[in-house]
Amino acid sequence: MRDILIKNAQIVNEGQVSKGDVLISGERIAEVADSISVKSADTKVIDADGSYLIPGMIDDQVHFREPGLTHKADIESESKAAVAGGITTFIEQPNTIPQATTIKLLEEKFSRASEVSWANYSFMFGGTNDNLEELKQVDPQKVAGIKLFLGSSTGNMLVDDPEVLEAIFSSTSLRISVHCEDEQTIRENLAKHKEIYGDDIPMELHPVIRSEEACYISSSQAVALAKKTGARLHVFHLSTAKETKLFSNKKALKDKQITAEVCVHHLHFTDADYKTKGSKIKWNPAVKTAKDKEGLWKALLNDKIDVIATDHAPHTVEEKANPYTSAPSGGPLVQHAVVALMEYVHQGVISVEKLVEKMCHNPAILFEIADRGYIREGYKADLVLIDPSAPWTVNKDNIMYKCGWSPFEGTSFKSRVTHTFVNGTLAYENFNLLEKPKAERLTFNR
Repeated sequence: MRDILIKNAQIVNEGQVSKGDVLISGERIAEVADSISVKSADTKVIDADGSYLIPGMIDDQVHFREPGLTHKADIESESKAAVAGGITTFIEQPNTIPQATTIKLLEEKFSRASEVSWANYSFMFGGTNDNLEELKQVDPQKVAGIKLFLGSSTGNMLVDDPEVLEAIFSSTSLRISVHCEDEQTIRENLAKHKEIYGDDIPMELHPVIRSEEACYISSSQAVALAKKTGARLHVFHLSTAKETKLFSNKKALKDKQITAEVCVHHLHFTDADYKTKGSKIKWNPAVKTAKDKEGLWKALLNDKIDVIATDHAPHTVEEKANPYTSAPSGGPLVQHAVVALMEYVHQGVISVEKLVEKMCHNPAILFEIADRGYIREGYKADLVLIDPSAPWTVNKDNIMYKCGWSPFEGTSFKSRVTHTFVNGTLAYENFNLLEKPKAERLTFNR
C-alpha cells in the first residue's frame, strides 16, 4: 500500500478542531501535524480543502440480516452502505436465523464477515432463557458484548424469566446491552387497539401501543438489577425523555457501570412524521413526541446519554407495506446517519466535536475497542472526510441499501461524506465504492 497524505483538513478529535495534515502509512496513522511534507513521489495526496476529517463512526447496534434474512440485507451490502455513510466499524446483533446464541453460530458470523465485510466488525452474543452456561463461556477478548431482548421485538429471544435475568447479570464481566420494553404493557395496549381497528391500526398509534410506560418500566427494572448485581449495563435506543432520568453524568464514561445510547431516528423524527412516513419510521422502540426528542437531545448534550448509534434494521418495501400488525419494525440508516446528524451541527444544536465524541470516541471507550475511534498516531487509519458545504438529495439512484429505500428519501443534506478510509484503504469517494478494504475483526483492551 502506498502512503496517503491528507492535507488541509479540519481535524476533529478529542474535543478540538484544528487545521492540519494526516499521513497514512499502511493500515495505520503514521503522523498527525500542522503541516506534513510529501516524502515520496509515490505518496497519494488528497487536499481536504477545509473539510472535516473525523475518525470513522463506530456503530454499536446494527442488524445486517445475515444469515437467514438476506432477502432484506446482508453483511456485504450493508457494510458497503455503512462505509459510504462514514461508518467504518459496526457491532451486529444476534437476531438472525439461526440466532447467534451459541459460540459456534457466533463464530460462523465472524467467519462470513471476514470474507465479505467492507467495514470492521464484531458481533454480540445473544442471551436467552436457556443458554446461560454457553453465555458464561464467551471470551471477553473476542466478542463485543452480550445482547438481551427484554421486550419481544425479536421473537423467541425474549428473556422474561427473572431468575435467568439475574443469573445473566451476575455471571458476566462483559457489558450487557439491552432492548427495554415491557412486554405485558405492550400486549395490553395492542389488544385494546385491535378491538377498535383490527389489524389496520393507524401507524401514528405505534408510540401509544409501544408507550413511554412500556419503555420506562423495563429500563428502570434493568437499571435496578444492574445496581443490585454490579453488572455493566448498556441500555440501547432510549426513546423517551422520562428514561433519561435513570442515567447519570457524574462519572467519566470509562468509570460508568450503567450507560445509555440514543439512535439517529429518535433524535430526528417525531410522532408528527407518521402522517407522511407511515411504516417507514415504525421502529421498536417507537419514535415518540417532540418533547421526548427534546429530552433525548438534552441528555445527549449533558452526557447522561453516552453513545449515538443507528439500530440499522432493513426490511423490504413489500414487508413495510403490510397493515400495522404485520408491518415489521425497523429501517435502514447506516448510509445517512452521519450526514443527518451533521444537520444538527449546522443548526447549532450540537458541536462537531461533541458529535464525534458520541459517534466515534465513546463507542471505543465503552466497548474497550483497541486502536480505533480516534485520530492518533499508531491507531488504525479509519478516517472520514466530510464536506460541510456540499448539498445533495437522497434518492433511489444513490441509496446503497439492499432493500432500496430510506426514510430520508427526498431529504436534502448540507453535508456530504466525500472519502472513507478503512484500515488505510480508500474504500469510498464521492458516491463511488473503490477498493475493498481488508476489514478486521475488532480486538479489545480487556
